Amino acid sequence: MTVRSFLRATSSRRRVIAAGAGAAVATAFPTATDASAPAKGTNGRTGTWASVPTAVPLTDVGVVQDRTLRQIVRTSIAGDAVRIRLTNEFGDSPLVVGEVHVALRSGTGTDIVPSTDRAVTFGGATAVTIPAGTPVISDPVALSLAPASDLVISLYLPERTTITTVHGFAFQENVVAPGNVTGARTVTATATFWEWYFLSGVSVRTRNSDAAAIVTLGDSITDGAQTQNNADHRWPDLLAQRLRAAPGFPERGMLNLGISGNRLLYDPNPPVGSAAEGFAALFGQSALRRFDRDVLAQPGVRFAIVLLGINDIGHPGTDAVSGEAVTAADVIGGYRQLIARAHQAGIGIFGGTLMPFKDDAFGFYSPANELVRQEVNRWIRTSREYDGVVDFDLATRDPADPLHLRPAYDSGDHLHPNDAGAAAMADAVPLSFFR
Repeated sequence: MTVRSFLRATSSRRRVIAAGAGAAVATAFPTATDASAPAKGTNGRTGTWASVPTAVPLTDVGVVQDRTLRQIVRTSIAGDAVRIRLTNEFGDSPLVVGEVHVALRSGTGTDIVPSTDRAVTFGGATAVTIPAGTPVISDPVALSLAPASDLVISLYLPERTTITTVHGFAFQENVVAPGNVTGARTVTATATFWEWYFLSGVSVRTRNSDAAAIVTLGDSITDGAQTQNNADHRWPDLLAQRLRAAPGFPERGMLNLGISGNRLLYDPNPPVGSAAEGFAALFGQSALRRFDRDVLAQPGVRFAIVLLGINDIGHPGTDAVSGEAVTAADVIGGYRQLIARAHQAGIGIFGGTLMPFKDDAFGFYSPANELVRQEVNRWIRTSREYDGVVDFDLATRDPADPLHLRPAYDSGDHLHPNDAGAAAMADAVPLSFFR
């Protein structure tokens, strides 16, 4: 089964890949870091879109040759030049990219606005070979972007190429087309896919010296599970809308570094012989392992929101081995490491409480697991170790039954919020955190 067929055939399975949720009450604390200080070393570049690359399950690998991958991303802030980050981080051989183009999207499909089409270069060359295990960043490409632009990024792969490095849950339809049609206004798709292949970042040059990026570090709730496809209704997208609409608010790029199934403490480790062996690689490296790449290395990053821990509580015995069961102290220890590393880099970091999950569809809930969640949330709310708290639990729980999601926000699996729940999360994050 390919990644594409896996996602299509198991759309309900996306809900297994847990997360946190909700939002409404937030608290800011005096911080040990000066989160309002100008970002250092950005050279006028700020991240405007990002995703997390992962490996692909061995049973799920696809191959393309002489094909163009046309992929859509929604940016968050404006700029007058863009840089693209491609990645072969999970490949075991060089990735040959014959040509790359970027353009603004025309309409709602994959057509481009021809006058905005630009060839992307790498050290002045239109082709690039990316060594195994590495990313590559393009040269700046002159292209004026308004806020919330839809970019079409087209990659031509001339050689037989194994799809090894993906973001498995894009909730955005992308297409494959024959030949090198990177600069074509319209392409004839031979296949569609719901991932991002070999693509993990876009930054922009902005003239605003106070521009900065916000990273949302999370799991499937942050990734957008159970929100509407092709609609950009993930809660970070909706938070970005709020920031853009706030009169006089500084420019803030929104970088969604959530990944479905992700854990704070552990890499994927499915039980031998379980169904999870067919998809767990898509859950990505632990947040502790990926923090430097996915947070600290982002262009212009100055703030981070963390919403992680439900999978650490729920996966052991379901999609991970039972021996990785965690205590509240384990999860709190992981948070403390993220906080220390963020503060060392001068980044303000805000903690989100874990949302309720009683009667979830995936076997996560038990009275013992609920006690862990409650203890973790109590620490987030009262320890004052994060620079501020967003109470996602309080925002999304049912007032009549606080161990359950509010019905109006429940996607139906009793774990992930629907579009209304994502909007509530976005509405609840205080914009004052990001001044």
